[in-house]
Amino acid sequence: MEKWKVLESTYLHKEPWLTIRKDRCETPGGKPIPAFYINEYPDWVNAFCITKEGKVLLVQQYRHGIGTIETELPGGVSEKGESMEEACRREVFEETGYTFESWKCLGKVSANPSTTTNFTHFFLATGGVKTGEQNLDESEELEVLEVSMDEVKALVRGNKMMQSLHVNAVFYALMELGEIRF
Repeated sequence: MEKWKVLESTYLHKEPWLTIRKDRCETPGGKPIPAFYINEYPDWVNAFCITKEGKVLLVQQYRHGIGTIETELPGGVSEKGESMEEACRREVFEETGYTFESWKCLGKVSANPSTTTNFTHFFLATGGVKTGEQNLDESEELEVLEVSMDEVKALVRGNKMMQSLHVNAVFYALMELGEIRF
């Protein structure tokens, strides 16, 4: 299998949170693809965070896309020049005020490799203590929750965590911790 040949790229919309590109391509077999649309995003990060007391940190916030208040893992967008771990440490601290003794990268996935350019990187953070206050973005209003491992499992099992990239990270973390096996 070979890649498509990109003949032309045109930016249709370029903003910090949404960049849309239109590519004109040709398949290896010579078939023209006159318009294929790509969403460009920076990489995203999230973390399954466990405090020194064994509680898992989650955040609740309003998600306008589906119009509901959601329970998620802390995380966000990487900034230019940051490693993914640096981005995750920063995002977790900004959203929760917690720092962690240990960080482990659990992997990465693409939300939709057909139309998006970025990855979401998952981390397991352990040994957390509250060392500061939240430092939220202007549009963020979120509440930090400390829950048990069983409560996290119940959220996922009960289909109460809608952010699929966060559910992926929960599964990766639970596997790493020996809480579930494949």
